[in-house]
Amino acid sequence: MNGIHDLGGMHGFGPVAAEPDEPVFHHDWERRAFALTVASGALGRWNLDMSRHAREQMPAAEYLATGYYEHWLFGLERLLDRTGLVARAELEARLRDPASPAAPHPDASRRLRAEAVQKVLRDPRGAKSDVDVPGRFKPGDRVRARALNPEGHTRLPRYCRGRAGEVVLDQGTWVFPDAHAAGLGKKPQRVYAVRFAARELWGPEAPGRDSVTVDLWDEYLDPA
Repeated sequence: MNGIHDLGGMHGFGPVAAEPDEPVFHHDWERRAFALTVASGALGRWNLDMSRHAREQMPAAEYLATGYYEHWLFGLERLLDRTGLVARAELEARLRDPASPAAPHPDASRRLRAEAVQKVLRDPRGAKSDVDVPGRFKPGDRVRARALNPEGHTRLPRYCRGRAGEVVLDQGTWVFPDAHAAGLGKKPQRVYAVRFAARELWGPEAPGRDSVTVDLWDEYLDPA
């Protein structure tokens, strides 16, 4: 979707400050936010793309003023409420009184146990498809990313829409995130690594030898 999360190629946000020896989590609550998201997702009420789309719906001003795992908590709260696992009223009651009893839910038997966490995190089935779908392109083909204006979730970056590039690698068949996030099924299709010249993306002042390679689904592309 055309949201504030799609920051690629935008100006005015200052340099990216790399943190030497950055830890995985800066605070204990971030570790807990990650664990809650993974454990709740394992209940099967939503998929990976729905989870991403929920975070993208955070209001722009709030998104820019908050950190990474605050985005995760925002999305998780929306998903828990929408699926009836934890209603907004119950969440607010627990915030007022952490000792208030939690309502039981019917998915208790699917709780994620510690010994299964690594298996869940390494399972590619949330994105990779076992169905072999023929593609329309091959390495060496010139393609153009479609100039879309989506209201829902998409993995087509705004900065390459309408731009021409070259297919450099066929990545195989993957779940189509746009459909998956909307609950319309996996709609598997080929994904290609497409290389765009920097000047195609940023104009004639960009370095002539630079390029950007983006993994794009078949449905995002047309022959150039």
